[in-house]
This record gives sequence, structure tokens and C-alpha cells, in this order.
Amino acid sequence: MKPRSAAAAVSVLTALLLLSGAAPAAGMAPPAPGAAQEQRLFAIEDIFELARVGDPRISPEGDWVAYTVSKTSLKKESSDTDIWMAPLAGGDPVRLTTSDKSESSPRWSPDGKYLAFLSSRDGNKTQVWLLPRMGGEASPLTDYETGVSSFVWSPDSSRLAVVVRDEDPDEAEEYAGEEEGESDAPKPIVVTRLQFKRDGTGYLDDLKSHIYIFDLATKESVQVTEGPYNEGSPAWSPDGTTIAFVSNRTEEPDANENSDIFVVAAEAGAEPRKLTSYEGSDSSPVFTPDGRHIVFVRGGDPADVWYDTNDLAIVPVAGGEARLLTPDLDRNIRRPTITADETGIFFVVEDRTNNHLARMALAGGEVEPVVEGDRSISAFDVSKGGEIVLLESQTHYPSEISRVVGSDLVRLTHVNDEFLAGIDLAPVKRLEATSADGTAIDFFLTLPPGFVEGEPIPTLLRIHGGPVSQFSNSFSQEWQILAAHGYAVVAANPRGSSGRGRDFSRAIFADWGNKDFEDVMAAVDEAIEMGVADPDRLGVGGWSYGGILTNYVITQTGRFKGAISGASEVNYTANYGHDHYQRQWVDELGYPWENTELWIRLSPFFKVDQVTTPTLVMCGQLDWNVPLQNSEQLYQALRKLGIETELVIYPGQGHGIRRPSYQVDRYERYLDWYDKYVKGEKS
Repeated sequence: MKPRSAAAAVSVLTALLLLSGAAPAAGMAPPAPGAAQEQRLFAIEDIFELARVGDPRISPEGDWVAYTVSKTSLKKESSDTDIWMAPLAGGDPVRLTTSDKSESSPRWSPDGKYLAFLSSRDGNKTQVWLLPRMGGEASPLTDYETGVSSFVWSPDSSRLAVVVRDEDPDEAEEYAGEEEGESDAPKPIVVTRLQFKRDGTGYLDDLKSHIYIFDLATKESVQVTEGPYNEGSPAWSPDGTTIAFVSNRTEEPDANENSDIFVVAAEAGAEPRKLTSYEGSDSSPVFTPDGRHIVFVRGGDPADVWYDTNDLAIVPVAGGEARLLTPDLDRNIRRPTITADETGIFFVVEDRTNNHLARMALAGGEVEPVVEGDRSISAFDVSKGGEIVLLESQTHYPSEISRVVGSDLVRLTHVNDEFLAGIDLAPVKRLEATSADGTAIDFFLTLPPGFVEGEPIPTLLRIHGGPVSQFSNSFSQEWQILAAHGYAVVAANPRGSSGRGRDFSRAIFADWGNKDFEDVMAAVDEAIEMGVADPDRLGVGGWSYGGILTNYVITQTGRFKGAISGASEVNYTANYGHDHYQRQWVDELGYPWENTELWIRLSPFFKVDQVTTPTLVMCGQLDWNVPLQNSEQLYQALRKLGIETELVIYPGQGHGIRRPSYQVDRYERYLDWYDKYVKGEKS
């Protein structure tokens, strides 16, 4: 699949205004016509009215698709996920679970008799539950002390391969101590690992995850892998005798991402055998139908850290060299799946701002598009009979499930259609800008409903995280909230972003805040040239790397009237050994005591005296990805320099702000800050 030619920068504001909802693909049932209803603008609280659809799985006979639907309650401050299924022929969906605890990972047994899923509805640990297809209530199947993180059915439906974490002996000692009346004070944290913390987890221990085989008839479980290693991504061979899995068994796994593909007999005491020897990451193993090869995803060059693209590869199960199937693709791929006719491989390929479904022959060769267009496909499934369903989003609706019929898509779920029919959505268009050195940059422009051409309006540059990520052709709640409040939103994919290949991404290697700064500014200038953005009313902001690049922006220009730096890094030397990127820092910048000049030169903190922009600083209290100290240092420096600033800390939150009321608070503060400093409204 060759990269498509860049779309020309658009002067079609009139067409952009018509894009409050792009035309559905042929055969796709559109939402109820909004003209027949009274519509209103998108509000912050509407993020909890939208449900999240995920994980589509086709039944063995190809008649139904099971999937998850998640809703978040602002009132309850919690989320719940349930499992539904919808007929592929079209028709009303059926809700399969209704408990107060979440259910996830629906998986049909190959014989079609059961639907298994994960849930902790019967306790604190997640177990596999079984729902009979012929009727009856779901019941727990497994009872592992530490729970189950994932599972896969055997081809004959008699067993499960499950991933289970080791039991913690210290935890058992603590319980015993409580029973004996001993002190309930927490034990000291003893660190021995190189990678000793992780956002969302905290301090890491030495407990590992291993693969077990669970027999449905006897309810007996045998451990297949063991030792001081983590194993995951189990996959059954077609004859059910062998398990493929992924593990990093190097001497110091925390120092690299050298995961390999292993195979092991599906029985206790078997010795795993390593199939791959690449020094980077190998993942997502899938057996070919004859059981003789394994298709997998090979990561990029380890020297490129996260900037290189990955590849599809294949390796003989009997042993031998792995072979790349996509050496010339230069795009990221994921989710390899064998085609129903057993001759090819389906996978998702990231291309520009889209995620498409593609296929290629098992022997290699040309990559053929299956589903293209301005959309972002996040998941798909294929039945034995060749039916394909996929989960896809576009800029005017969140992810829904569609069936692939020829070259068309037929929508199977309409979870959010009724709600969105009552919303006057802001139109979104993908455009292109030219950076200072001539590099083409993709960006999205979102306009407020009712925008009047020829009347420039307050405009916000919003920057994505990563840096190796991208804004895609998918629904953005943030863009809708900001646009509904009267702002145009510029969302650029500067160099460092994924989607345009390895060189485009690696262009900022050890050089953050240079080319990517020029790129995002080019997108803003394009919006000004189009007559959309008011150059005197500009704002900027982002989260994670979006906050980092915001820091670079405000230390290099005073064009923005207000900035929001969310979960950002600012003083890189202070992060070494404190955040969870111990390996990545060294791989990209070297050791701070050896390359001190580079570490300091790249840190926005040492140019903070150049900032003139009022800046709101925000972070989660327990963020180990981009620790709070960055935000504290940035705030303290701005405060000392007399720059208008505030520091907002969300208690108990990590890198992602999960608590619903805090999500509302964050958006309200976005609007208040931008209204005050960009629009110039009095608070």
C-alpha cells in the first residue's frame, strides 16, 4: 500500500460548513435526520451521554457479533461495561449482561455453545465467566487467587489458555499478621528492579504473569510456563497441541524491549522453545492454518526507540529465520488475522490520519486495501465463513460496528445515533499546511456550528500526546466541546507523529521543540490565511507530549494569549529515575551525566524566562508517566517571573484523569482560562 498523495490545502470553507455529518458509506444506515429534531450544541456533560462500543467478535456460525458497551456515570463517579450482541443480518441488538460490575472480552467457543467473558462480578478478582448459548445465567468458570488477565479458547472448545499473575507471598503474610493482631502498617517498599515504577500501577514488584491451561470438563488447571519472566498473548496451534506466546527472557528485561515469540506444548512441564531472535519487539503471534508458521508483528529498530514503524513477519514453527512480509510498507500495522480462505492476512494499517483494513497473501507481496476512506478502524473480526465486522469511527460519530459487504459498510450498531441526532455537531475537515522547510503537515480544523465565513474567530491550537501518536479521522469530544463554545480548533500532526512513516516520525529524535514547533505554527498560520483564525485571539494547549510541546511553543513565541500545559515535562534532568521512562531517556538522549548539555538544551525549563503567555498548569497527583514535579516546577518558575498562572492538581489521579467529576472540572477550567485570556472575557 503506497502512501496516498496529500490533499491540497482547502479554501472550501463553504464545504467545511456542510460537514456537520459526512455522508455515510454506501449501505450504511444514517442517523435519524437532525432536521426533524431541535438540536443543541455539544456540552461538557455530554461526554457521559456517549457510550463506548468495543471488541467486536463474530459467532462461529457467522450470524451474530458480540461486543461491549461502556457508559460512565457522572453521578455515580464510575463506569460500567456490558456485553451485547447484534445480528449480522440486521435488526435489534440483545443485551447479554446487566450486572453492576463490568464484563469484558467476550469470546465465543469455537463450537458455538458458549460465550465466555471476563468479570469480577463475584468478588474482587477478575475471572472467566461462561454464558450458555442455549439459555441460562452466566456462571464463574475459573477461580484463580490473583484472577485472570486474558484468555483464549482451544480449537476444540475443551480448554482455555489463561494468563495469571503470581500470588504475592507478602500479601498472605500481611493477612496472617492482621489475624494475629499485629500492626496493620504497610511494609516498607523494597526496590530491586531497574524498572521500578509504572503509571497506573505504582512501584513494581518481581511477580510475573504465566500461562495456564484450564480444562472445562475437569475444572483442573496446569501451569505451562514458569520462571522469572512475564508471558502473554497466548495463541493455540490449529491442532490444539501447542501454545505460542510472547516473552522477554533477556538477562535484564527492564533494559530493553526484546520480546520474542516462543512455543510450548500445552501441558505441564514442557520446555518453551524460542522462535525469534530479533533484538527489538516481536508480538501478536498467530498460527497459519497448517500450523507450520506463525505470523507476528515485528517492532521497529530498537535504536529508533519509538520512532520507527513496525512490520508484519512470519517464522517457521519448526525453526528457522523469520522473514519480513512488509519491508517496504513504512507504516504501522497491528492485529494480524488469518483470512477465512486461509491464504492471506488481514491487518489494520495506519496511513496519514486514517486507520484502514488491509490484506496481503501469506506468502507476502502487495498490500491490498479492504476498507479505506476517512475513518479510523480500531478493531475487526473475521468469521470462518468470511464475514468481516469492524469497529470504526469518523469525525462525526464515535466508534460503532459495521459489517463489510463488498466495498461497502453496513452499520450493525447505532448506540449513539439517537443522542447525536439531537446535537448540532461542529464540522471537522482534514487540511494540509506547509512548514517552514517545505514539509507537508496534516491538520484538522473544527469550526463552531454557525461559523460565518469572512469573520475570523478565536482559535485554539491543540497538540496531541506521544510524541509518536497522531490525531486521526475519529470523533473528538474535546474538539466538539471547544467548538461549541465558539472556538475554531486547529489539531496538527507535526513531525514526530505517526502516520507518515519512519523518517517523518524520527525527524525530532533528540531534537524536540524544533521542527515540530515549526509544524504546528504552520497549521495555525494556514488557519489565519484561510480567514478562520483571528491572529490576535490565539490559544494553545495539550496533554502529555501535547503539554511538552506547549511548553516549547510558549518559550519561543508570544503569539498566543493563553496556554494550558497539561501533564507536561519541563526539566528533563529532574525526570531521570523519577518517571517511568528510564530506558527511553537513555536510548534517545544518553545519560544526563554524560550528555548534560543536550539534556539542559532540550529542557524548556531553562528558557522559561522567555514566557509571556498566561499559562494554566495541570497534572494528576499520582502521575508516574509525567510526574507532578514537572508541573510544580513550571508553575513555580512562572509564578516567580510574574506570569499569570495557576496550578491544578487532581488528587489520586495518574496520567489519565479517570474520575468523572475531575474530567468535567478539567474541561470547565479549559474554557474559563481560554475565555479569559484568548477571548478577553472577564471572569
